[in-house]
Amino acid sequence: MEYGQIVATRGIAEEIERSAVFVTEIAAAFRLYQQHDWGELCEEDRLQNDEAVQIGERVLAAYPITKGTVWIITEWDRSVTTILFPSEY
Repeated sequence: MEYGQIVATRGIAEEIERSAVFVTEIAAAFRLYQQHDWGELCEEDRLQNDEAVQIGERVLAAYPITKGTVWIITEWDRSVTTILFPSEY
């Protein structure tokens, strides 16, 4: 899957500045994402993501980390992948 430009929201960027542990957690979450491990989603959403990878739809994954849940979203056109807290959506 193509990821396009990889960006982070302000909240994610601020936590990256503050915490090396957070950086490690984000990197681990992104590695899972690259392996098509969608984190903590229901089975229906996991299957929808698997299909979205094949047909070019939007992909969203959710990973629990020490600061709460982090989402990673790749847009349908693969132009951008955003790492964000759900509250920043």
